Amino acid sequence: MSRKPQSGAVVEGIDFDRWAVILCKPDAVERGLVLPVLDRIRACGVTVTDRRDTMARSWQAHVVYRDLLADAKRRPRDLPALLDAAFADRPVSVALARGEPGIHARLRQLVGHTDPTLAGAGTIRGDLGNDSLADARTQRRLVRNLVHTSDDPAAARRDFGTWFHGGCRPDEPDFDRCSVILCKPDAIERGLVGAVLDQIRAAQVTVSERRDLTVQAWQAHVHYWDLLVDADWFPDRSIPTCLDAEYANRLVTVALAHGEPGVHRCLRQLLGHFDPTRAAPGTIRGDLGNDSLAAALAEKRLVRNLVHTSDDPAAARRDFGTWYGARRRALLDPLSALRQRTPVEN
Repeated sequence: MSRKPQSGAVVEGIDFDRWAVILCKPDAVERGLVLPVLDRIRACGVTVTDRRDTMARSWQAHVVYRDLLADAKRRPRDLPALLDAAFADRPVSVALARGEPGIHARLRQLVGHTDPTLAGAGTIRGDLGNDSLADARTQRRLVRNLVHTSDDPAAARRDFGTWFHGGCRPDEPDFDRCSVILCKPDAIERGLVGAVLDQIRAAQVTVSERRDLTVQAWQAHVHYWDLLVDADWFPDRSIPTCLDAEYANRLVTVALAHGEPGVHRCLRQLLGHFDPTRAAPGTIRGDLGNDSLAAALAEKRLVRNLVHTSDDPAAARRDFGTWYGARRRALLDPLSALRQRTPVEN
């Protein structure tokens, strides 16, 4: 006989003191204000990830507003119908917010008063709202105030289960928003993996599922298939031999990078030119690289440039299958992006 989990145990293993859920309501979607709302949240130093647009279901609105529904002394008798009219089968946009402990109170202050007419200047509702509680009462509807964020860690746990874990998970991984990071053997040997991942995090990209592993030859061959196919461009070197020498049976670190659509281009720019001597200051290879294409050519080997990230969504799909295994797609769920896992060696 199965046992019901304890109240609030919808999701385990996530530090909800540091994570909140952002719900951009139907009026924000319809007024084209989702991006301005999320930009305002980012501007206060909060990382916003895993945005997804969906159609709200009745039960989701009921769970989010369960405290109002359960307060029989305060709520109007028709509140369930009002919630359904405001949310059911209407478009919303949800996202995750990551910050320091206290993020919930900080976000609630940024959002502002429930009634946009009472919200202060500088708050989201005060600056962008165009409704009032008085009008909502007159028209017997809910006030349209653009956005909701989790009240506290317990509410964040519930909100996450409502929007990301309970019926909104896509059938296919969203490789538009996820890249694979490969810290190469030279990064391992020079002790630079932490520095590389920190620079990626500083670009407001969430890094998760870090793991150290020993490369099998086939993984290097699949990863660098384009070099093998175009080997005629390298008449001075045996590309299979070079790949095996650089990678086979050597340690690498892989991780997942989660961000907004366009994360692949952002990361490739952050890495810099494949020849570290030509990589600009401020890029990972420009700041941390110590090899050159000229030296690699002279020694008939591959250039050592620390790190690779997926070129585009198709490459991310292939890289994920290569380094994590195609059957481990559950790692791409936002739930995994939030968990802190211990690196393991395969």
